[in-house]
Amino acid sequence: MKFTTSLVLTFSLSLGLISPAYAYTGLGKNSVDAATLKRYAPPALDPAIARQIEAILDVRSPGLGFLTPNGKKLFFGWAATGSSQVWRIDGAQRFPVQVTGGQDSTSMVGITPDGQYLLLSRDRQGEENAGLYLQSTQGGAVQEIQHQPKVKTSLQYIADDSRTIYFSANDLRPDSYAIYRYDLQTKQKTLILAESGVWWIADALPNGKFLFGKATGSQSREYYEFDETTKQLTPVLGQGEKEDYRAEFGAHPGELLVLTSKFDEFRRLYRYIKDPVKDSAKDSTKDPVKDPVRGKFSPITPAMPMDISSFDIDTTKQRILYTVNDRGYSRLEAIDARTFQPIPLPQFPQANQVYAGTTTHDGRFTTIGVETAKAPRTSYVYDWSTQTLTQWVLPSTPEIDPNEFVAGTLESYPARDGTQIPMFVYRPKQCPQTCPAIVHFHGGPEAQSKAGFNRLAQIYVKAGFIYVEPNVRGSEGYGKTWLNADNGAKRLEVITDIEDAALYIRANWQVNGKPPKIGVMGGSYGGYSALMAMTKFAGSYDAGVSIVGMSNLLTFLQNTAAARRLLRTSEYGDPDRDRAALIALSPITYVDRVKSPLLIVQGANDPRVPVGEAVQMQAALEKRQIPSQLIVFPDEGHGAGKRSNQVLEIGHTLRFFQQHLQ
Repeated sequence: MKFTTSLVLTFSLSLGLISPAYAYTGLGKNSVDAATLKRYAPPALDPAIARQIEAILDVRSPGLGFLTPNGKKLFFGWAATGSSQVWRIDGAQRFPVQVTGGQDSTSMVGITPDGQYLLLSRDRQGEENAGLYLQSTQGGAVQEIQHQPKVKTSLQYIADDSRTIYFSANDLRPDSYAIYRYDLQTKQKTLILAESGVWWIADALPNGKFLFGKATGSQSREYYEFDETTKQLTPVLGQGEKEDYRAEFGAHPGELLVLTSKFDEFRRLYRYIKDPVKDSAKDSTKDPVKDPVRGKFSPITPAMPMDISSFDIDTTKQRILYTVNDRGYSRLEAIDARTFQPIPLPQFPQANQVYAGTTTHDGRFTTIGVETAKAPRTSYVYDWSTQTLTQWVLPSTPEIDPNEFVAGTLESYPARDGTQIPMFVYRPKQCPQTCPAIVHFHGGPEAQSKAGFNRLAQIYVKAGFIYVEPNVRGSEGYGKTWLNADNGAKRLEVITDIEDAALYIRANWQVNGKPPKIGVMGGSYGGYSALMAMTKFAGSYDAGVSIVGMSNLLTFLQNTAAARRLLRTSEYGDPDRDRAALIALSPITYVDRVKSPLLIVQGANDPRVPVGEAVQMQAALEKRQIPSQLIVFPDEGHGAGKRSNQVLEIGHTLRFFQQHLQ
């Protein structure tokens, strides 16, 4: 779609770029004044609604966690105290013991091979500038490795000696991640890579060879071998391609395992040899793809009309586990890392989602998560040596009968060009009259609504709503054409999927000739989708809730965290080259069209979508005297993390829809 100068000017005037109702720069709590935070502070919630939310938040399951090498203790994350903390159980289905505390969200990111220490990540008030910490597996004080203001520090690798770790941090430049080596005994930090770019350690071998990854876009990556002694980076894969590669070292010398959709519509797992002439391993794969520049790719998983969403090879290079995404349902598969032959796994016929967690350093134990439509995840540990499966952690459903939960059904609706858009639909068991519908758009946009247990869906179904989760074009799990359909200015061609959902529901879900009222909601990109639904497609929905959503793609790209800007620009477009398209795709451009009530929820510390995005939208609505409400959490970031704030966020959203749709 082409744009003329006059059209850009028209959009600019509509945006209020010449005389905006509110202008902001930067992100975080310091980018907004105290008076604004006070004005939009979360109001009290009706106790009856709060109780409903509390009850469903109690339906939960602890994280899959990390098992100690001897298989006797499991450390996992759990938000039972109101914030995410680390817990321990000393045997299957034993009583859990809390090992970290406080209000700051703390998660476990690793355990040393000798089982002596935990590596922890701790965030402050949703800033997502987490620090890295160390704690003994016996408990006790948490020791800081690195936690700096406005710096994100992330564990990358733990060496076999259980003494040396590697982490990344954007402490040298806000838009780049350096790689450091750290000695747990001497507390010495050594910089080993200071190149510009978003870097991480994809894998490492005992001989000291590293595989470094570098993001070149929201989906594209390059890979390099790194020699720590010489500090040399050797290009291996993806340079100059802008391809979706995900790689780890394989079991054979000179081999990489690569997940990519380069050669097919769907992601498939390949064995990649950069120099086929030196490949001494017997190639048991079929249909190799020869690339004179890149080497040889040989598929090691079957061709399927569905994506492999993820894979992992254990540290000992014995087994490869991969997850197949079948239209939003997941299953786990395993193959031998040397022969690529299938390995049997326990079966879960009633499961909607089956996926692997972590594998112990010696390759013996793997945690497995199993999720059904009517129960939160159940956690298991699989012992490969004895082929036994043990349930370790039990989900909890206090004061609720799980049989009352409703399973979602996979349905679809037609877009205006005839494309069928998949959606999961949750319906009340009884609906004596026309039930109002809530359409929830997922974030990302490169994410996917999936089958399985959905707490939010159960809240709305119990309250008398039909709950709908579409996977519009741009979502994961339906091939690369679907995934890339909304990149840059192409989003203008498919953004109508948002309106088409409402048009279909209103026309086809009538009862006795009466169409349902329809609400729209979502978080992050889903929040942006809700704003587009209420502005550009005003009148298609009767009420909307946007949670941490972007209101202006230009100001969003200018003010989001520097390290994220490159990745988001590749998805939404360049602020200079694609300026006209970004304006046309910004909800605030169409603020004059808003016809129905709108609720906006935002965290002041959000490093992804700045709080200014919400405030400027609310200011534009207030200037035009359009019914709206803004709630800003001063102690949250990209969505509510603390239980008390979750109750307020979900409760006010439910209250809002009950007021305007029922």
